[in-house]
Amino acid sequence: MIRLRKLNWTPYLFLAPALLLLGLTVFLPALQAFYLSFTNYDPIAGTADWQGWANFDRLFRDEVFWQTIRNTIVYLCGVVPILVFAPLLLAILVNQKLTGMSFFRAVYYVPVIISMVVAGIAWKFIYAENGLLNQLLKVVGIPAIPWLTSPGLALFSVMVVTIWKGLGYYMTIYLAGLQSIPADLYEAAAIDGSDSYTRHWDITIPLMRPYLLLVAVISAIAATKIFEEVYIMTQGGPRNSSKTVVYYLYQQGFGSSNPDLSYACTIGLVLFLIVFTLSLINLKLSQNNVNLP
Repeated sequence: MIRLRKLNWTPYLFLAPALLLLGLTVFLPALQAFYLSFTNYDPIAGTADWQGWANFDRLFRDEVFWQTIRNTIVYLCGVVPILVFAPLLLAILVNQKLTGMSFFRAVYYVPVIISMVVAGIAWKFIYAENGLLNQLLKVVGIPAIPWLTSPGLALFSVMVVTIWKGLGYYMTIYLAGLQSIPADLYEAAAIDGSDSYTRHWDITIPLMRPYLLLVAVISAIAATKIFEEVYIMTQGGPRNSSKTVVYYLYQQGFGSSNPDLSYACTIGLVLFLIVFTLSLINLKLSQNNVNLP
């Protein structure tokens, strides 16, 4: 009782409204979804019959699910490395003290503030058979390419949109890191005769390591949860070639005439475990590296 009286309850009282809101909108629905993944939920009758591990057994035998896992892994491997290193190069370029550099920073950041719905529709027109991209290819004698209707190209075409949207966002993270590096280090390296490439390799890359790891984990989590691009541009086709885990979850729970919410919750639980693992990796890396300023 003495400990309870000495405990300062003021911070907890300030946190209480936010915790209550999180509990009602995040934690409670998450627990309900966890429970539904072990049931056969009937949305019309409002009943949930306990099924045990039946949904998980179905999931592990579902070929479409495993294809979405493969597609998501391909997405990760294709998008994350580019979003880790390309924005760093952009940040180094726009970090130069030259006239008009603020304009270029704004230009590179514009795709970030554009709605994904607008960007997806615009890129869908660009990729169309008679779209801008194929028209440019015809000028140089290359026939039209089925960017969004070919099983071998659809997923990679969607990746381009994700990369285009993310470059400016991650560039700003790197800019914050670059501007925290003392200029004296570069001046000392220049006096020692190092060229610009060597200076960045010996100074910029080591000091930017915490930012590189941060961007790697954030972009990996974002790529795992990719949905809008697929929904707007390909609807998961053709032949499930661009269908990701999140889109398959949506399709099972809401995107068909006969929704299966229990199975969708099962897919969501697997997705949660994947994202949770990536978040733990992020936490571990953050603890092992220098704190970001």
